[in-house]
Amino acid sequence: MKWDKTVEAAIEQIKQKRYTGVLKEFSGDVIMVGINYDKKSKRHECEIERLIK
Repeated sequence: MKWDKTVEAAIEQIKQKRYTGVLKEFSGDVIMVGINYDKKSKRHECEIERLIK
């Protein structure tokens, strides 16, 4: 989750920090969810991306 950034930045953080590494033994589908919260407008944005192994 990001504040005052973009949903793309949130997804990129998941990839760069390799948060999905803890799921390497998991055999099912994995989705990444990037969420951005705009403090000024108090709106949320969300992007869902499927991780292809």
